[in-house]
Amino acid sequence: KGSGNIGSTNIFRILGMKWGVAVQALDISKGVLAVLFAGWLGKNISIPNVTGFTDIIVIQFCAGLVAIFGHAFSIFAQFRGGKGINTALGMLIAIAPIDLSIAVGIFILTVIFSGYISLGSIAGAIAVPSSLFVRYNFWHIEIPAYHFLIYASLILALFIIYTHRKNIVRLIKGRENYFAKLQLIKVKFLQPKYPNK
Repeated sequence: KGSGNIGSTNIFRILGMKWGVAVQALDISKGVLAVLFAGWLGKNISIPNVTGFTDIIVIQFCAGLVAIFGHAFSIFAQFRGGKGINTALGMLIAIAPIDLSIAVGIFILTVIFSGYISLGSIAGAIAVPSSLFVRYNFWHIEIPAYHFLIYASLILALFIIYTHRKNIVRLIKGRENYFAKLQLIKVKFLQPKYPNK
């Protein structure tokens, strides 16, 4: 039903607030737990390092990516999972909380102006590498494993855009699922051609 997706946005739309929150919390926990478990392994279990990387953040980010890909291409849903936004959110809570906070702010502003969750998700995903780049190169803030994180977050942003490819097509056609109650500031060119809510 709905968009046919098992992610929390569609669950909110079909089953309401209670189940939407439950699914969202579960999806976020996947990313958080993957990162925390990888950090615990790195500190408590002696594993030979053959990667050339010495920063535990690299291992944690890779563990988070595995959780995201596992969510997006779930073997329990015939490889048709969610979009990966909430699992990525969970991963970034543990790895890059400042950049995540900026991304969440961009997401909220985008939704307030547009009413589109998908557009907000895409904007938020792009905001993470953008925030890392600006903080490190313009504000000269030291960021652990920056040179890995900037490329990894770019790959993650591209993956999020890829999982939203159908949403992008619907946005262009003016047929994307729209939440009028969330659009607190009306912008004419962002109004849907065929509003559904």
